[in-house]
Amino acid sequence: MPFKFNKLAIKDVIQIEPVKFKDDRGFFEEVFKLTDFKNFGININIKQINFSHSTKGVLRGLHYQLAPFAQAKLIRVVSGAIFDVAVDLRKGSPTFAKWVGVILNSNKESMLYIPEGFAHGFEVLSDTVDFEYFCSNIYSPENERGIMYNDKTLNITWSCKNPIISAKDLKHLPFAEAEYNFEYIQTNKDIFK
Repeated sequence: MPFKFNKLAIKDVIQIEPVKFKDDRGFFEEVFKLTDFKNFGININIKQINFSHSTKGVLRGLHYQLAPFAQAKLIRVVSGAIFDVAVDLRKGSPTFAKWVGVILNSNKESMLYIPEGFAHGFEVLSDTVDFEYFCSNIYSPENERGIMYNDKTLNITWSCKNPIISAKDLKHLPFAEAEYNFEYIQTNKDIFK
C-alpha cells in the first residue's frame, strides 16, 4: 500500500503519509487513491480542489460549512509548513469541542484528512506556504460559518502571538455562540476498535 494512515488523538482525523518511490531520476508518489482510502475507512468524494498561498504569521480559520453542505477535507502542503487544526463540532461525539493539530510540511509530505463535522484552521510557520485541499463538497458561501481562532473554550495552542487575520475571520463568533448542526453517529467500527 502506498500510504501510511495514522489516527490522531481524535481518531476520525487521519494523518496520511504517501510512500515515496525514489531512484536516481527523482521520485514518484501517489497523492490519492480511492481504493486505498476506502479500505482504511476514508470515504471522501472529491468535488472541489483549492490551492492556497500565504505568508508567515497568517492564521486562517476556524472555518466550516453547515450540513448538508459540510466539507470533508484532505490537506496537502506543496511547499513550506503550516500548523493545521481540526475542531470536533459533532454533538454527541466523545471528542466534542476538542481539537487536534499537526505540523504539515513539504519535507515530510504528510497530509491530513478532516471529516465533515469539523472546523478547520491553520497558521503559517514558514516564510511562505503553498498548499492544496481536496474537498468533498463545493464552496457554499451562505452555509459558511466560523469560530474565533482564539476562543477561550477551545484553547488552541497557536504558536504565533500576533497572527495576521482577515477582517472576515476577525468577525467569527466564540464557540458558545457558534451555529453548527453536526451529529455524531456511532458505528460498529467505533465500538470494536
